[in-house]
Amino acid sequence: MSDDPDIPEGAMLDQSEIDKLIASATATAKPALLRADGRREGDSDTVRVETCDFRNPAFLTEAELRRLRILHEDFIRYLAARLALMLRMECGLKMTRLTTLTYAKFAENLPSPTHICLFKAEPLLGVGVLDLNPRLALTLVDRMLGGRGHSVKAERYLTEIETALLEDILNVVLEEWCSQWKGAPELHPQIIGHESNGRFLQTSPRDAVVLALTVEFSFGDCSELMQIGVPFYTIEPLVKALENRRHQEAEAPAPALPPEWRPVYEQIQIPVRAEWSLTDLPLREIASLRVGDVLELPLGILDRTNVLLSGTPKFGGTVGLEGDRVAVTVNRKLPPAEESRPNHHGHHHP
Repeated sequence: MSDDPDIPEGAMLDQSEIDKLIASATATAKPALLRADGRREGDSDTVRVETCDFRNPAFLTEAELRRLRILHEDFIRYLAARLALMLRMECGLKMTRLTTLTYAKFAENLPSPTHICLFKAEPLLGVGVLDLNPRLALTLVDRMLGGRGHSVKAERYLTEIETALLEDILNVVLEEWCSQWKGAPELHPQIIGHESNGRFLQTSPRDAVVLALTVEFSFGDCSELMQIGVPFYTIEPLVKALENRRHQEAEAPAPALPPEWRPVYEQIQIPVRAEWSLTDLPLREIASLRVGDVLELPLGILDRTNVLLSGTPKFGGTVGLEGDRVAVTVNRKLPPAEESRPNHHGHHHP
């Protein structure tokens, strides 16, 4: 059956008519958009819709992942310089990937054979994984033993002696990674074990989220990958510390600039006057004042004269005579508390 009035009821549709109906429905209908609270969005064209991959959870926002990417770019740059000095040969490191994925997927993606270093970053919880291609590991060990740094073609697991020699390089990698987390508790890397197959690793729950860093490691004519995987619950305190430090830097007031005299200030006119603070008088006496009345002034009031700049008390001085004019000798600067104190009653000299 069909809802189209042009098609008789009970008539069978061929494939071309079915395709035409589907095309017309697709061209006119818009996908329904529901908000998180259940409200239906009227115009879906004004809203940006992105595909969500629930098999690859992301516990980090774009801003947090961007800051972590900057931090690991610094880590790679400093690590390349340290390894070049240690091995006396140029090392090229380049980040190829930084993402979050489940621990099960991270372990499945580890190659075989491979060399896996398990480490802890005290005092943080959790165990991290550092994966190194065996060909690259053997090339680095050969260089430490005096070799020329040519790529070793063997595809085999490392011996105990080679693993012990490789630990010196791995310690440098882990120390540099820990030193990049500034503003957090000081981290101390510790190698706790080595593995040759990632299929049987059980250092974290299978559904735990892992921050995975992949680095292309070029040494001599050998170019292989190095991976570092750290559980999210391990670096969560570090990420929060980075976020708190960013908020503090954003909220910190801008440093005050020292006062600087400019020639343009020389022509600015500022009203200046001198005042005396008189005693309080009842309103009845003030209302009865007449021209010629005499007000009694406190003893020593001449030494307690305030000099006001644009109506604000700034200096203290003493009133006296200079020739036939009244003058004020400025002898002190008023503290901020007295500068902000209002002066309601007073007598002033221009």
